Amino acid sequence: MSRAAHHLRANGLVLGWLVVAAVVAVVHRWLPEAGWLLVHVALLGAVTTAILVWSQHFADTLLRHPAPRRALAVRLALHTLGTLGVLAGRLGGWPVVVVAGGALVAGVGLAQAVGIVRQRRGALPSRFGHLVRAYVAAGLLLAPGVACGVVMATASPDPEPYAQWYVAHVALTLVGWVGVTVVGTLVVLWPTILHARIDEVAERSAGRSLVLLVVGTLVAAVGPATGRRAVTVAGLLVVLAGIGLVARVVVRQGRTAPPVTFAALAVGAALVWWGVSVVGFAVVVATAGSWSQAVPRLSGLVPATVAGFAAQVLVGALSYLLPVVLGGGPAVSRTVAAELDRCAVVRAVLLNGGLVLFVLPTPSLVRVLGSMLALGVAGWFLVLVVRAVRVAGRDPGDRAPAPVVPARAAAPDPVASALVRARRRGAGSLAAGVLLVVTAVALAGDPTAAGLTQVTAAGADTGAAAATGRTTTVIVEAHDMRFVPDRIEVPAGDRLVLEVVNVDDTVHDLVLDGGATSGRLAPGARATVDVGVVGGALAGWCSVAGHRLMGMTLDVVVTGAAPGAAAPEDHAHHAAAGSPAAADLLELMAAPDDAFVAHDPSLPSVGAGTTHHVRLEVTELVQEVAPGVTRTAWTFGGTAPGPVLHGRVGDTFVVTLVNDGTLGHSIDFHAGALAPDDVMRTIEPGETLTYTFTATRSGIWMYHCSTMPMSLHIANGMFGAVVIDPPGLPPVDHEYVLVQSELYLGAQGGLADEDALMAQTPTLVTFNGYAHQYRDRPLQARTGERVRVWVLDAGPNQPSSFHVVGGQFDTVYREGDWTLRDGGSTGTGGAQVLALQPAEGGFVELTFPEAGTYPFVTHVMGDAERGASGRFVVGD
Repeated sequence: MSRAAHHLRANGLVLGWLVVAAVVAVVHRWLPEAGWLLVHVALLGAVTTAILVWSQHFADTLLRHPAPRRALAVRLALHTLGTLGVLAGRLGGWPVVVVAGGALVAGVGLAQAVGIVRQRRGALPSRFGHLVRAYVAAGLLLAPGVACGVVMATASPDPEPYAQWYVAHVALTLVGWVGVTVVGTLVVLWPTILHARIDEVAERSAGRSLVLLVVGTLVAAVGPATGRRAVTVAGLLVVLAGIGLVARVVVRQGRTAPPVTFAALAVGAALVWWGVSVVGFAVVVATAGSWSQAVPRLSGLVPATVAGFAAQVLVGALSYLLPVVLGGGPAVSRTVAAELDRCAVVRAVLLNGGLVLFVLPTPSLVRVLGSMLALGVAGWFLVLVVRAVRVAGRDPGDRAPAPVVPARAAAPDPVASALVRARRRGAGSLAAGVLLVVTAVALAGDPTAAGLTQVTAAGADTGAAAATGRTTTVIVEAHDMRFVPDRIEVPAGDRLVLEVVNVDDTVHDLVLDGGATSGRLAPGARATVDVGVVGGALAGWCSVAGHRLMGMTLDVVVTGAAPGAAAPEDHAHHAAAGSPAAADLLELMAAPDDAFVAHDPSLPSVGAGTTHHVRLEVTELVQEVAPGVTRTAWTFGGTAPGPVLHGRVGDTFVVTLVNDGTLGHSIDFHAGALAPDDVMRTIEPGETLTYTFTATRSGIWMYHCSTMPMSLHIANGMFGAVVIDPPGLPPVDHEYVLVQSELYLGAQGGLADEDALMAQTPTLVTFNGYAHQYRDRPLQARTGERVRVWVLDAGPNQPSSFHVVGGQFDTVYREGDWTLRDGGSTGTGGAQVLALQPAEGGFVELTFPEAGTYPFVTHVMGDAERGASGRFVVGD
């Protein structure tokens, strides 16, 4: 096989992994553990494969002593097999497969390091031969990094030990394996791309930076082992010093030969991402209250590091190296290089601009469009590679690639250089314009999540007072769910101007009688509200759902007004003008149409493995809750109630909460015992939080949004159940989950009626979110079969008393223990109800003695008539 064909096949494997990563990025919403999968396909698949290929290529070139190609081919095959094993084992819950795959990956890294050491012993003297030490060190760092990842995936450690393994894993793989390799390669690659020279300063800096990176990585990894976060921070600062030495040389060489190709722009940008990521890593570990608190923030940093640093340096390097190794003669190489350099500035700006939009705390729609923009540019690169390979294939000359040795820069033609710079400035302006358009479109599509201030509407003059010509200006702060001040006195006839400042950590607004409004204000934002000439009292409030309920109201009181001046009007805000009340459309005896599909009440299987990765996206959608009756629901995972989670005692749940809604939300898992300070915090639209807990006790546990007012968030649909099986729980023929909750309907298609919620007068009470759905879509069983029904009362206010008409319970499990089992102490005992208060849960078991229809209800009969009823249809 020719050298060109060998490299084409090896890099085909790299490109194949990049294609898989692009596909995962596009369809991630429908994949399990999408975030973990995307990071590992890109880093373990594409980047690590490329490191194996190109570190061997550079070792061959720098040592002037090529290694056998077969050895690299075997290592690539084993690495691919190992990577597939890790991915399949993790997704399938097969710990043995994960261990085997990880062992193969670690073994390949060690084998490459040992091979390069042996290769160096037989090498000819070379000026740059010492640089291969970076590849040896990187291979040695990979093995313990993989080991940490395997422990995390298979041993299911508690949250704090899990976090320590996680930090060590990131340090050894991303900072060590990838970073050390990049340092060793850039010493030669960067000046070669620029056509600059390597002086003695650059060589000395390379050796020192390599030592700093290796030592810093090891120290950073020792921190979790010793339980000292300060040690990890110190190690990362040492790494940062090594990156600083590299950056100094890179900048100095860039000044003598400015980067103008896509390869140079991408590699340069990747180095910036590298430094920023290490700084972010150190800041997160230093400021977190514990190891486990650092993990959620690091999990948001790692994808950006993989994309901005690791993947981008790979793409930039390939853009330069592929024309070199594909051969075909100087003319073909230039043509291939030109193909890969198409629209270089546009691609570089859009790629990095999209990543910046994704990383910044921007609204969800902005982040999505930013990530799609970066993904589109990455796909563009793959298309150009295919075109370049086709160009090279037209002249399949079997020529050895030119060695990668830096050359002196030729004196440029000043006129040509000026034209090139002008064209590139124009291209950069075009790309920046595209970024601005994308951002503007995203913000226009999601202004509430952005916290954008609406145009201040001037209020109409109120009352009959004559204008005085004076202006009263008051600063109003939104703080801790209150307006400060919440009472404003203004002389009759004065024009009132309010300077509204949001000093809280969530979005607020101020709405006044007559329509004057600040618009939605993000934390730290401010707006001016010109109320107009005031002649009577006014009422003000925050219109963000639930905030008025929490007490965010304001009164404008007029002094010196004539007797009988208007009093503040009680503006009900639960039903929009002209919108029908949902309760008026309610017919409790109506049946849904034939297309209706009931919420599946079957308990999902536990699945393999003891670590469960769950992604819950907060979304807002219009949900039918009875035939022809709708409300706007705030949901976890697109359903209300949210998906049922199922596990055993000792299982660990790693939950990623993504807020794609329009206001702040949080989550509280009763199934886990841990300090609520960090994991139960409210996250704003576009933010992500990772909540890890270990189920140490059995039962059916509630989870819900804990953002105030909790009653409103729960009433709007933000709740679900976690079932943790008691040890030794026997199997049954059917196992169902029913979550009871109340609905306080306002306008058709609108949010909950806050006044009804405060009065605790629900419109509907449901099992699994839809009135009487199991009356019209009954649950199935057969005579003699054993049926277990898990019941959770999610509230937020009403108790439940679960009863099966015509049935008797021989087993009752409530709040963590059996209250009846095998007939109880008498041997003949039975139970008629499972009585629960809000947030309580348990299960009952029964068998049906004969065929027929057995209704089930909450025996709080008014609630049963409001929708909390269903039927078992039992056949022979």
